[in-house]
Amino acid sequence: MFPGYVRTEPLRTIAGKGQNRLADSTKTVSPKKSTPIPRQSLAAAVLERLRDKILSGELREGEQLRQDAIAAEFQISRIPVREALSHLAAEGLITIVANRGAVVSALSPEEIMEIFETRAVLECHMLRCAIPNLRPADFEKAEGILKQFEESLEKDSEVKSWGSWNWSFHSTLYAPANRAFMLSYIKSLNINCDRYTRLHLVFTRDLHRAGQAHRELLEACKTRDPEIAAAALWKHITEAGEYLKQFIQRHREQHS
Repeated sequence: MFPGYVRTEPLRTIAGKGQNRLADSTKTVSPKKSTPIPRQSLAAAVLERLRDKILSGELREGEQLRQDAIAAEFQISRIPVREALSHLAAEGLITIVANRGAVVSALSPEEIMEIFETRAVLECHMLRCAIPNLRPADFEKAEGILKQFEESLEKDSEVKSWGSWNWSFHSTLYAPANRAFMLSYIKSLNINCDRYTRLHLVFTRDLHRAGQAHRELLEACKTRDPEIAAAALWKHITEAGEYLKQFIQRHREQHS
């Protein structure tokens, strides 16, 4: 062996050892299959129940939501209740008030109109982006949802499902825009509007108007012209907002 010679292993051997060490390391830190966390599922169930009570009007504007009372009603701890209230606050359905805790949000007619205006801006942009990507299967799906929505409007027993059918129809037209964050935000705005829209339909029974507006929107989308579709959607949302604003104002004056 020559002076100063340092024996080295072939690169292939070193690489092989490195791969073996990596494999051993991977085996060591490989994540185990997670098991469901019951408390999160429970919080989701509480969220759904409370949201439905607010949207149906069972929990009225300004009504206080006490964590201990809700926990006692559902026979659970306060932790999932607290998580559910946090979600409702993020959706705008409740407000956390100093010294009162959580109360059901009460939107003024002007705030309701502002939400509809915000919806119009965002949803029209979404639809413009979605139109080039809409396929025949999307139109078929929207048509099927619209038929079920119209059928539900004829049944008082289906009042609770009106909002979900409405969102299913709209989101089917928006989804091809591939803007998940914006779609999620728009969904929150729709949820906040749902209780007022539902109240309006229950009292006025103006069901044909609701169905016809969606029919016109779907036909506009089938033209595949982004501007024609956006114009129909803008008209649909802003007219609904103005109509609802006036209805809520009259309704509160009559019941004040």
